[in-house]
Amino acid sequence: MEAVASVMDKLKGFAKSSCDFVVGLAHPRDKSYSRNPIEILKRLQREAFSDLMKLRDRQDKVERVLSFYKTSKGSPFQEASTIVRGKVDVLGAILLMGDPDQQCTDALDRAGIRTGIGTRFAFETSLRAKDTLLAEFAASQQDAEFTGHRSGGALSLAKVSYRANVNDWLTAIAIPIGAQCRDFSSSTTHQEKGLTDLSSIGPPLLNQQNGCAFGLTVKSSNVIASLAQSVSGPGMQTDFDEIGHHFGTFGQLACPLPRRIRLSLMGLLQVPKLSRCCVKFGALTIPMGFLKRSKAPESLFEASAPPEETISREIVSTGSVALRLESEFDENTRIEGWIEMKDSNPKNLQWAVTMTDDSEDEFGWGMSFSGMLEGPKNWEHLQIESYVKLNLGKKFCLKPGVVYATDRDTRMLALMLRSNLSF
Repeated sequence: MEAVASVMDKLKGFAKSSCDFVVGLAHPRDKSYSRNPIEILKRLQREAFSDLMKLRDRQDKVERVLSFYKTSKGSPFQEASTIVRGKVDVLGAILLMGDPDQQCTDALDRAGIRTGIGTRFAFETSLRAKDTLLAEFAASQQDAEFTGHRSGGALSLAKVSYRANVNDWLTAIAIPIGAQCRDFSSSTTHQEKGLTDLSSIGPPLLNQQNGCAFGLTVKSSNVIASLAQSVSGPGMQTDFDEIGHHFGTFGQLACPLPRRIRLSLMGLLQVPKLSRCCVKFGALTIPMGFLKRSKAPESLFEASAPPEETISREIVSTGSVALRLESEFDENTRIEGWIEMKDSNPKNLQWAVTMTDDSEDEFGWGMSFSGMLEGPKNWEHLQIESYVKLNLGKKFCLKPGVVYATDRDTRMLALMLRSNLSF
């Protein structure tokens, strides 16, 4: 600014001198007056004062504009900072089992062994001091934790969420893409990823893909309550070429107990809404069908409509209830146990007990004992797994371990190796 002002002063002086020279040539009789030192000093003082006042006015205007933008709440992205996190997960296994058949494949699926490579990038932006906007991109060959389906495709948008902390006791969460029940769960403990789904994701209802959802979390000194409503995409097909959405309601009550123990009761109710219209309306569009067409002739209606009892069998709501107990012995060691019952059937249960030591030192460990009871024949699935965690720096770790599972008449032993790289 000083260099610019100096150049401007020199230009003004040159212009003034040129003007005085021309005036002196045109009016020789005023030459003595124009060259009077006192008059020249007075004129220069007046001009300098006028220039200083104009410069000060401009400076005041710039300062007012800057202060307005700093204090303005019109843009939520004002001074927003974005944090980028990445994760690469690789899981491989050597299976020791009988002749591969469909029964072995089903046992492997129920054991939750999802081998392959998964990649996830998360962009988290803080807005309005307390709110958070999150966008996640993922590509995976693994299970629904990354993409919601098995796919080896390119990196794609997996989740978008906005968390608004209204005050100290109320939080609102909106997820238009990639919602899961775990997004509304009030668990505060870190979930260490084991070798299988049964030891990694907690109750299975927390990991279900629910499309778009909106929920509220209310906190008090003794209880934390969460309630969410979700609508899944049109991914459900029936024998009559019907498509529909799942309307889901998730609720959870969490209560802290003495000695760093936490008890949670959660439930999920899903109600399908079928439609014979096979037209795809696109993302974030939910056809409700309030306006009906004029009635068709009875003959056409009777010919096209399936039996009424058939439709009643298809539209059946499903639900799950889970009880979860968490305890922390110290900053790294924790134990968790949960049990989930589906469709209010005590013969359809799934449970797990997991203990982990997520130490940031060179050595950590984890072990899990889980089981499953489902189906009309009440066959059981029992599973034991154990692993050792080797930390190679703060960002990379290896987890060699073993998994033994029995599923009806099938027995399986898996030698597994999981590696995680976070950045």
